[in-house]
Amino acid sequence: MNNRILNLFYLFLIIILFNFQCNIKKNPEINSTQNLQNDSSNQHNNYIKENNNDDILIQSFLGNATRNYYGNIPPSKIDLIWKCYIGGGKSKMPKKNESGVFHYGAGWTGQPILLKDKGKLYILQGSYDHNLRKIDAETGEVIWKYKFDDAIKGTGSIWYNSKPRDEKERIVIIQGSRQGVNLFIHSKFIYSLRGISAISGEELYRINVENTPSYSRDVDASALIVNDTAYIGLENGIFLVFNPDPQYARKVDNHYEPEIIHTIKLYTNKDILIRGGHIITEGSPSLIGRDIYIAAGSGYVYKYNIDEKNINWEYYIGSDLDGTCTVTSDSCILVSIEKQFIQGNGGMLKLNPNKNPTECVEWFFPTNNKTFISWMGGVIGSAAVNDNYLSNKDRRNLAAFSAIDGNLYVIDYKKVDSTKLVKGFDNKTNFYKPELIFKYSIGPSISTPIIFADKLIACGYGGIYLFDYNDKLEFTLIDKKNLCFEATPIVWNKKVFVAAKDGYLYCFGEKNFDICLIKQTNVN
Repeated sequence: MNNRILNLFYLFLIIILFNFQCNIKKNPEINSTQNLQNDSSNQHNNYIKENNNDDILIQSFLGNATRNYYGNIPPSKIDLIWKCYIGGGKSKMPKKNESGVFHYGAGWTGQPILLKDKGKLYILQGSYDHNLRKIDAETGEVIWKYKFDDAIKGTGSIWYNSKPRDEKERIVIIQGSRQGVNLFIHSKFIYSLRGISAISGEELYRINVENTPSYSRDVDASALIVNDTAYIGLENGIFLVFNPDPQYARKVDNHYEPEIIHTIKLYTNKDILIRGGHIITEGSPSLIGRDIYIAAGSGYVYKYNIDEKNINWEYYIGSDLDGTCTVTSDSCILVSIEKQFIQGNGGMLKLNPNKNPTECVEWFFPTNNKTFISWMGGVIGSAAVNDNYLSNKDRRNLAAFSAIDGNLYVIDYKKVDSTKLVKGFDNKTNFYKPELIFKYSIGPSISTPIIFADKLIACGYGGIYLFDYNDKLEFTLIDKKNLCFEATPIVWNKKVFVAAKDGYLYCFGEKNFDICLIKQTNVN
């Protein structure tokens, strides 16, 4: 009898110790990578809020306020774990298909966002079928869906409400969409930006994207949220500042509209004369200190100061700037350039906004001109950098981007060849060119690749590619899946989440991966 009691006691002790090992550290999945972030990035990463095991893990497009975080631990293979059907629907595209056409899955930017709510991981994913879905990240099960008036192409942003009036206001998703399949550019009201409860899927408020000289009233961008204020560029050419808290929204007819703090035009009358209605802003704002950077369809990169509430720096490129400015560890920004409205090639540009606009170009990397669908070349997506994943200071600071010319490029964004100059985007000015580390043909792509300490994942119209690389910067393709993508992926716990053009959100990764192994490693 005594031996039986003693055996039961030992069994109970073993169970307690196992649970302790798996939970000893609060959310170590974040800590395992965020401890590697540099000081420049750390000052902007206070967007992560915690409350009783609730975490915003990937808050917005390209992860954070500096647009350079893509998840924690990438996998070593991309086996199919699950897929969730997110459907398709009819959608309008200004100036191209006013009657609407059918698309499936997710488009550009289409990156999922990720949160942990009461211990469970959830994906928030928009779709061409007009719905925003909350999906169980472990199983692919749909928890709820909310229907917009048109396709959802862009990525949402998560705002954690520290003082909610009720449970549904605790976590808010700010999500944009296209203008509406049954609406027209001159319609009185187009509510293509909305706040949705991440808890219940209920609408909390909506914003009318007003009619301007722009030919679009869509919202593709992801809001930048600084404390209790949201900043976003709209496709009508307006930079909008508003209060994301539903408590301060006012009732208008049968819905609520949030408190608008400030608006500013991202175009001039001269731009309208030159470009007509092509003054749309699609890129998401980025943060360095108290300055916000945004690339506008009018051809400018703007710096907006939060305290002054105005634009105090600008750099004119002239192209249609689709991508989001990526912040680097040396407090510069990487700007993608499409081949449109410019004499030279498109490509990738590094700007130092601490310098005068006439002296701020650090380098330019031109890509090849190539016509694909409606594009003539350049880079439509954004650049990814490995800054947040470097544990060794001797490792190189890399940037990766995919181009319309069909190539995936990896460069050292801090190193230029001072003996070589290239023609700039204007085909007149000579700029330095950064060192090319790796180039691989993946086919045309508008997706943004994501890069880690030793892995690189790139999606495009030709599939999803997983690369490994070592300290010698030797890249090796280790896995590939033949699907069609416009969206950008994220990773978490050796899983890749990305929506394809076939109507599915996919979860790829290592099937037999045990999360407790990560936790045990982090503790040690």
